Amino acid sequence: MGERDRLRDYHGRRDFDRTREPRGAGAAPGREPRFVVQIHDARRMHFDFRLQVGEVLKSWSVPKGPSADPRDKRLAVPTEDHPLEYEEFEGVIPRGEYGGGTVMVWDHGTYEPLSHDRRGRPVDFAESLARGHATFRLRGSKLHGEYALTRFRDGDDGGEQAWLLVRAAKGGAGGRGAPDPRRARSARSGRTLAQVAAEGEGPP
Repeated sequence: MGERDRLRDYHGRRDFDRTREPRGAGAAPGREPRFVVQIHDARRMHFDFRLQVGEVLKSWSVPKGPSADPRDKRLAVPTEDHPLEYEEFEGVIPRGEYGGGTVMVWDHGTYEPLSHDRRGRPVDFAESLARGHATFRLRGSKLHGEYALTRFRDGDDGGEQAWLLVRAAKGGAGGRGAPDPRRARSARSGRTLAQVAAEGEGPP
C-alpha cells in the first residue's frame, strides 16, 4: 500500500484551503524512526501520540497523556495515519474543521523498536503492531525509556479499537505522570497552548 493510500482517511477529513495542517508531500524517512506527542485542545483536551512506521505516522488519541510512571495504564484509541510532516505541526485548526482547536508539540524525538518473538528474535515493528503488541524505547526531550502499546479491544464487534500505552517498569522506580496541558510548554517553540492559540488565529 502506497503512502497516498495510507493517507486517504487523513486527506478525506480535511479542507486544506482552510487548515494549515500539512498535506503530506512525501517526506523521506530519516535514519531513525521519529515520534511526536502533541497536546490537542479540541472538543475535548487530549494528547496525540504518533510513531513513524514507514512513510506515515501511526497515531493514537491518549486522553490523559503518556506517563513516565509504570503504574499508569493509559487508554490509547487509534486514529487515522498522518503524514511525516505532521511531527512539526503546531497551530490552530479552524473551528468547524475536523479536529478544530489548538495543537502544540509537547515532545518529539526518535525511538528504537524493541519488539521480538519468544525466541528473542527481532520482529518487524509494523508486524508487531498488527499483532497487537509493540515495545519501543523513546528518546525525546521529555519522554525517555521503554514503553509498550498493547491492544486489548480489537473492534471486531463494531466498537472502536482500544490499546494501552504503558511505561515499562525498570528497577521498580516510578516517574512523573502526564503534564498539566494548560501549563505545559512546546518542545518545538517553548510556547504554551494559550500562546499558540493567540498567535495562530487567522486564515492559512
